[in-house]
Amino acid sequence: MAKHIGIVACSAEGAALCYRTFCNEAGQLMGKYDHPEVSMHTHSLAEYITAADAGDWPQVAKLMLDSAAKLAQAGVELLICPDNTIHQAMGIVEKGSPLPWLHIAREVVAEAKRRGLRRLAIMGTMHLMTGPVYREAAEAEDIETAAPDQRDRDEIDRIIFDELVNGMIKSESRTFFNSVMQRMKDRGCDGAVLGCTEIPLIVDPAEAPFPTLDSTRILARAAIRQATQQWLGGRR
Repeated sequence: MAKHIGIVACSAEGAALCYRTFCNEAGQLMGKYDHPEVSMHTHSLAEYITAADAGDWPQVAKLMLDSAAKLAQAGVELLICPDNTIHQAMGIVEKGSPLPWLHIAREVVAEAKRRGLRRLAIMGTMHLMTGPVYREAAEAEDIETAAPDQRDRDEIDRIIFDELVNGMIKSESRTFFNSVMQRMKDRGCDGAVLGCTEIPLIVDPAEAPFPTLDSTRILARAAIRQATQQWLGGRR
């Protein structure tokens, strides 16, 4: 059987997009309508935001590990978290987890490397744009990263928390994201990480000035491949 995937969710919109990707795309490998078994657990987004804003990453890890333990009891075999920001606690999480994880930034950087991208614009929450999650993953593959300037970071963070996590998609915000990407291209970036799992809801790759890396779907597709690897091998 394919591995049972567990989603350690944080925000509803990002987790929902990740779940839909499983259900819509796994059939390309497994057969029409088929997908691995999926379970999800989430603590309140407010708990995560409070801990992250206080810089209390051990508390973030505690929430993630509590979800992991509950998913392990449900029979999950592989864990993912469709939230980039709280991956800042992943160093703690991986040491104490009862199950293996796929790391969203490592999967995104691997995709960037496959596409030949060398300098990535990081777009996400304030914590992510100024934090180590993508910088460390990219440095391991000799890829550079850059964050938008302070004014753009402030507005991106506002759009995420005032609009996107609540499922609000505004045309003026879509235009703003495209303008930020153009500015980052002018600074020498050759691609953008959509490093908040809600950003793919508002950014249209066809309108972007350079390639975009959809962290939500990249992670979901990596989990599908990992979950079905042994299953597909047994069918050949």
